[in-house]
Amino acid sequence: MIYEMMHFLDVIQWQCQSKKIKWLEFMETSMWKKLLVVFIGALLGTYGSVSAAPISEVPPKERCPVCGMFVAKYKPWLAQLAMEDGTTKFFDGVKDMMAYYFEPEKYGGSSTPVEVYVTDYYSLKLIDGKKALYVSGSDVLGPMGHELIPFTTKDAATTFKKDHKGKMVMKFDEITLEMINTLRSGSGHKMHMMKKKK
Repeated sequence: MIYEMMHFLDVIQWQCQSKKIKWLEFMETSMWKKLLVVFIGALLGTYGSVSAAPISEVPPKERCPVCGMFVAKYKPWLAQLAMEDGTTKFFDGVKDMMAYYFEPEKYGGSSTPVEVYVTDYYSLKLIDGKKALYVSGSDVLGPMGHELIPFTTKDAATTFKKDHKGKMVMKFDEITLEMINTLRSGSGHKMHMMKKKK
């Protein structure tokens, strides 16, 4: 912010010197107004887009846009996408969230996901989904069957994989639509009882 302000003042000073006018005279010109608009626009572009914080309390009637289930009933599996248009989409698991992430238009969406939040399996806290690690193929089932189980740390993910017969630990950008479609079809998309967490 300080750097941008100093640069802006330098530009004004240069304009004054090049046109051989004083500051007050320059501020009455159309060039001043144009520079001010450009500066404010640059600031809004740099500082105006604030990351949306995750929402821990889901409205009780909120349904997953992918499977239609009431999300609030499955808080330990809560996943959410903050959309470009300012709305938030809630899901009862990472699997359905990723299905929407890859193909929002298929589920009635018209905006692009900008932030991703998932619930860490052990801490039950919402974490940055793009920084999380995921275990696939474990014996722990979510509300919609087989799930990608999210973790904050590699140690936690590795321990879980070992304890629960997981197949793979992966990063967010290693998850593919093909993988999600396989998970969703493999579960038969039937309701499953959640296993108790330790």
